[in-house]
Amino acid sequence: MNRPLVVTDCDEVLLHFVRHFGEWLGEVHGMAFRLDGNPFAQPLTPPGGSEPLSAEEKWRFLDLFFDTEMARQTPIAGAVAAVSELQREADVVVLTNLGDQHNSRRTLQLRDHGIAARVFTNQGPKGPALQRIVSQYAPSRVVFVDDLAHHLASAAETLPDIARLHLCGEPAVAPHIPCAHKAGDAHARIDSWTEALPWLLESLHGERR
Repeated sequence: MNRPLVVTDCDEVLLHFVRHFGEWLGEVHGMAFRLDGNPFAQPLTPPGGSEPLSAEEKWRFLDLFFDTEMARQTPIAGAVAAVSELQREADVVVLTNLGDQHNSRRTLQLRDHGIAARVFTNQGPKGPALQRIVSQYAPSRVVFVDDLAHHLASAAETLPDIARLHLCGEPAVAPHIPCAHKAGDAHARIDSWTEALPWLLESLHGERR
């Protein structure tokens, strides 16, 4: 029998992102990026400009951050130790919504923080990518961890029998994002790795669903 499998997101699950993205926007580009509420729903206006950036321009800044600023990102509290513990019991891979050109950089970034894990890059809903990973590994059990409800909904639609955990490790954002557990697309919502690790281990051993 193959080992169990944990598939986890990266940004706001393993590594902080929005806080460092906001710092960079302010320091380098002079734009305010508040973390209260949904930071990506707020308008971004360049210094001296009257018109906020379009959605396409926002994505350009996101791409630029990942092109040049990934070294800014720091681990979510408890994430590195939790992944190490999970790897005793299961294969752990990372499914991250970045362009494929960032795959090797993300792999090295995580390794520099003490997380040695295979990285799968993806664009769009994660359900189909998750299905491909599961088909490749043929694990005895699967747990999927993500910080965004729509990715957990995609996973629930594509692979309804796997365990799904909603975890957002950025405390400034976590209270404001829709909850996949309340929506019925995750089996639990736990925003702390200290509390999530026992749940994950029990799920891997079939003791909790």
